[in-house]
Amino acid sequence: MADILSVIAMTQGNGESSAHETLKYRMCGEQLPIGDWGHEYVRHLAMEIMGKFPEDSDKSPELLSLAKEVACFFLDHNSEPDACDLLYEIESLSLLVELVTIEGRDHERVCRYLLSCLPYESDVDDRAVLEVAHQIYSKMGSCADALLVAMRLNDPKMISDDFYSCKDPLLQKQLAYLLARQRITPQEGPLTEELGSILNNTFLTDHYLTLGKELEILEPKTPEDIYKSHLQDSLRVAAAPSPRHNLASAFVNAFANAGYGTDKLVTSPEIEADETKSWIYKTKDHGILSTVASIGMLNLWNADTGLGKLDRYLYSENVNIKAGAILGIGLVHAGTKNESDPALALLREYLETEGEGSDDVTIKTVALIGLALAYGGSGRADVVEPILPLISGHADIQVSAMAALAVGHVFVGSCNGDLASTILQALMERDAEQLDKPVARFLALALALLYLGKTEVEAEVILETLQAVEHPIAKDASTLVKICSYAGSGNVLRIQEMLRFCTLENNQSEKDGKDEKNDKGEKSDKVTDNNFQTFAVIGIALICMMEDIGKEMSHRLFSHLMHYGSPSVRKAVPLALGLLYTSHPTAAVMDLLSKYSHDHDKAVAVNAIFSMGLIAAGTNNAKMAQMLRQLAAYYQRDVDCLYVVRIAQGLVHAGKGTVTMSPIHSHRLLINPAAFAGLLTTAIAFTDAQSLLLENTSYLLYFLATAIYPRFVVALDESLQPTKLFMRVGQAVDVVGQAGKPKTITGFQTHSTPVLLAYQERAELATEEYLSLSPILENFVIVRKNPEWIDESTLVKKSN
Repeated sequence: MADILSVIAMTQGNGESSAHETLKYRMCGEQLPIGDWGHEYVRHLAMEIMGKFPEDSDKSPELLSLAKEVACFFLDHNSEPDACDLLYEIESLSLLVELVTIEGRDHERVCRYLLSCLPYESDVDDRAVLEVAHQIYSKMGSCADALLVAMRLNDPKMISDDFYSCKDPLLQKQLAYLLARQRITPQEGPLTEELGSILNNTFLTDHYLTLGKELEILEPKTPEDIYKSHLQDSLRVAAAPSPRHNLASAFVNAFANAGYGTDKLVTSPEIEADETKSWIYKTKDHGILSTVASIGMLNLWNADTGLGKLDRYLYSENVNIKAGAILGIGLVHAGTKNESDPALALLREYLETEGEGSDDVTIKTVALIGLALAYGGSGRADVVEPILPLISGHADIQVSAMAALAVGHVFVGSCNGDLASTILQALMERDAEQLDKPVARFLALALALLYLGKTEVEAEVILETLQAVEHPIAKDASTLVKICSYAGSGNVLRIQEMLRFCTLENNQSEKDGKDEKNDKGEKSDKVTDNNFQTFAVIGIALICMMEDIGKEMSHRLFSHLMHYGSPSVRKAVPLALGLLYTSHPTAAVMDLLSKYSHDHDKAVAVNAIFSMGLIAAGTNNAKMAQMLRQLAAYYQRDVDCLYVVRIAQGLVHAGKGTVTMSPIHSHRLLINPAAFAGLLTTAIAFTDAQSLLLENTSYLLYFLATAIYPRFVVALDESLQPTKLFMRVGQAVDVVGQAGKPKTITGFQTHSTPVLLAYQERAELATEEYLSLSPILENFVIVRKNPEWIDESTLVKKSN
């Protein structure tokens, strides 16, 4: 009778949510199999269990037992999302590990649903969900999936355990490739020479050059191939070449030929025979430095060749040539590791020199940037040991800021309290005049990078301490720390906080500035540029960069900020869009940035032009290339804007269209900390482009090198040699929660490996002849012959 009443109660409810009559009579019944009354009954029961649970102060075992039974029914009837939601609501998500791992249940669908929920979870639940997914994958023997989740958790011990617990030697090599993409080396353990080479990204340059050979793009590109000046209006008179124009060409040449090792401006055989013909001598001062350093960019990931080409410049008496070679040493090691550590051995010598004046500052600055590029994300104490003394208040502010930034890059996301204290102390020791300088903002950024991906709870002590610093840079630093600690989390509360910085506090800041001017007369040197507001706009983009809904919603926010914001806010909007859509050109964003590139505020225009290059970086996007050519004609009389247009053109054609600068990878599950730090550093430099990148520190653009990575898929056989396989490449489709086994891509084309992937594209094997050892077909994928594969052509021959 009670069972019948329980079913009838579904349709005869009195509307009071507290009644829970279906559940009440079910508990009184004979406890027959729960599925006997149909699927809708079970769903209704689950809804009442979720409603009853908060009221059940004792958390009765009967209720938990019933919830477990309902979850089992869902798992057995292809309703995995319902099972996850039920156990999540009753705070028993860990039960999934026990229930899902029973034979016959689809653990992959459950884990896929759990991972898709991450953008909607709070910080605490976020970790709990990931840990459950990791336990399920580990228990079911999905080593690669478990390792990817461990990397998302950023737990070194878990990563190390997953890597060394894998007993299949070939699968362990695939895990090494996954770790190398994130630039992680597992904690102390036995590593074979082959595994060490994979983790060090040693083979990256060989496969990259092989890709270039396959695509027939090994022939060096010249800046003119990219500018295509002959397509412009013939009536317009081209500007005469100037050192600034030649410097822009050096950057374009470096980005376009990045990683290929050959070019026609700086390292061609004719130039090596007669050095006076080199492009280096067509630039001046810091332009010479950046041009020599471009040799390092040309030989990206190839330290063996790159160091040989740079060696001749290290002994030059010209400080800028020597400094460029030092920076080049860091560039050739960006993204790779070397057991003999030539970068550390060479660069630390230049940190210990005791010189005077600007020459010494330049040498130390580029050596520090070189270490940041070469060891970004490595977390090595021996690298920062010679750097720490340079952070103190006794060093020049530029050296101190770059030393702090190098530490931030090397220990990005480490939450290292000792290093944070050292940077904080440097901030406190400096006087206001030094902290007002544009380069001082990198001290604040360095502090923030240490807390990348951590929650505000872990950064709470630093945020409290920053309140003791009276200079406005404390506000900048605390804003950046909050941004970095929630980067990629999609946390709505933090986005709202950033918006408050841009709006409510804007009026108060302007009022304070006016009051001070009235009290003290015409002291216009005061920092009226509210940097913390500029950083807050960038922060909105960084917080929601990993989820699509947040991206779409931020568009409206940026539109309002552009219309009603102060100059400090407006100039950051294009940079925020650039970071949000790095290497992902969409028509709407391209048109929006094109509109901003004609803004009456030069700072907005310059940042919009750079962001146009950033969103199409490495894609060879034809529409963007045409837009930039038109801008070059429009700004041909404006030296600064034309300079940035040229750099943007170089970014669009970076790596001849075979690379990406997006730090997000592995089906948008992971964010590469070193790449993220490089992108953010460049964006922060553009927040005052007039004083930094357009003046004497143009070489800060090379921080983008840490974000450059080939966007290929290379299939490797069991001996790790490239193999030709057919792959389908198409637009990724969200299949979470869909019944059966739907296709994960649509509108696909079939290509032979190696293949290139765009931001929203995904690949899958065209046949079942081979099995992939990686759950994600990106980067390097090891394939193994499928033992159950039967070739149809063989069957036809046998039947004949």
